[in-house]
Amino acid sequence: MVDTLDAAAVRRWCASGLAALRRHQGEIDDLNVYPVPDGDTGTNLVLTLTSAQQALAMDLGTLPDDGHTPHGHALRLMARGALLGARGNSGVILSQILRGLADTLAAAPTVRGRQLAAAFAAATTAAYAAVARPVEGTLLSVVAAAARAAQRADTDDLRTVARCAAEEAARALARTPEQLPELARAGVVDAGGRGLCLLLDALVEVITGESPGPPSAPPVRHPPAAAVRETGSDAYAYEVQYLLDATDGAVARLRTELDALGDSLAVVGDGSGTWNVHVHVNDVGAAVEAGVVAGRPHRITVTRFADQVAAVAPAAPRPEGRAAVVVATGAGIADLVTAEGAVVVPANPSTGELLDAIRATGAARVVVLPNDPNTQSVASAAAREAHGLGIKVSVVPTRSPVQALAALAVRDPKRRFEDDVIAMAEAAGACRYAEVCHAAREALTVAGPCRAGDVLALVEGEVHLIGQDLTDTCTAVVDRMLGGGGELVTLLCGADAPAGLADRVRAHVERAWPFVEVQAYEGGQPYYPLLLGVE
Repeated sequence: MVDTLDAAAVRRWCASGLAALRRHQGEIDDLNVYPVPDGDTGTNLVLTLTSAQQALAMDLGTLPDDGHTPHGHALRLMARGALLGARGNSGVILSQILRGLADTLAAAPTVRGRQLAAAFAAATTAAYAAVARPVEGTLLSVVAAAARAAQRADTDDLRTVARCAAEEAARALARTPEQLPELARAGVVDAGGRGLCLLLDALVEVITGESPGPPSAPPVRHPPAAAVRETGSDAYAYEVQYLLDATDGAVARLRTELDALGDSLAVVGDGSGTWNVHVHVNDVGAAVEAGVVAGRPHRITVTRFADQVAAVAPAAPRPEGRAAVVVATGAGIADLVTAEGAVVVPANPSTGELLDAIRATGAARVVVLPNDPNTQSVASAAAREAHGLGIKVSVVPTRSPVQALAALAVRDPKRRFEDDVIAMAEAAGACRYAEVCHAAREALTVAGPCRAGDVLALVEGEVHLIGQDLTDTCTAVVDRMLGGGGELVTLLCGADAPAGLADRVRAHVERAWPFVEVQAYEGGQPYYPLLLGVE
């Protein structure tokens, strides 16, 4: 039992929390009710906190000459390690929660109840700031509820505040199905929130010396339903992007205005009053006018149906040179990307791994293609870290390897870097993508119910077709995509694709769509027998 949170307690909390996450890793992974076998929150949280523990183990005994206390330094190491090891959206948000705790407690002489409550409030603010459009019924709701309970306790007793936070987090987790319809239909609680509850239980155990009781708000499962991937809406037709010279206050108001106009909002600052603004809207004029009101917009670009380009300006000049870093899985895809002169990073990388790849290029300007919605937050975090090293990194949020191939095909080193990134984003945005796989579990999708083993065809991340025969489903989804137009079809066959699958799909396209060109490659990717793109 401890009365104040010292460095030793921080270290025990990290170890205990990681052990709890590992024990419940499979359970949390199973809360991913989407029928496609990817995006496992439990695994991402374990990997994120593993990196935090490694940072503590490497440097806990070294104090910088900046006035921070031993416990503050330990928390900063933990937060920094989590950021560099963050995997997926849940890992990035967790790293920001730890950063909020560290920022508040770093210089506090002692950490008692009221200091911990203030740190939870700061952690909540940091977590919400990490998401362009926060969604309730997620990890964010759970950390916010914990912070409110800690403040309501209004006491310096550390044990009381920690218990109140953990207990209210458990109640908030149980409420997540009421806040998020996808969870209610599936009969489960939020996976990220479940992980946070385990970490708060571990904190209570470290502070009180008492083992927690039964798991807080255990998940329940009723007949399965579909969960929705996080993507931008097709309701918005234009991408607006510009650099903006403005104050922090003006940018805060701008975020509110742009959020009301569209989605896929990203406003990233370099710390010196320059911001990169990106949003998808229908009213281009209103988005630009909002920037004029906020400050001085420049380098304004408008493109149709393009995805996010998050650019971060360098802090200091570096030697000239450009490079591309691409997240990819599958030997064939890696070979294709390498042939285009890009550096390949294996799938589901940590922030640190991406940052290492960026630095290893030796280039002053780097474009990153994540090829997965879950890796976009990690790529953005790596870009922010690279900014501090004087490297300018732009993230083109590709969601499929076929989009990355389209983007790499238009790279031109003779163009200005910013213009080249825009051209790559336009090419990626013009490439519609689909995935064909076998359902990992029973689910109710927007295309109807599916059973484990059914063939699913997903277009832009959403199930459009459910079939029994792989070839028939592949040709059907090609027809559906070409029905909206297209001149080039790219096929990437997976590691488990049956022999001749690409030939059969190609033959079908040649018969049904004689003026469409088909390019087929051995991708070697797991889970998905076929990835396809239409340009």
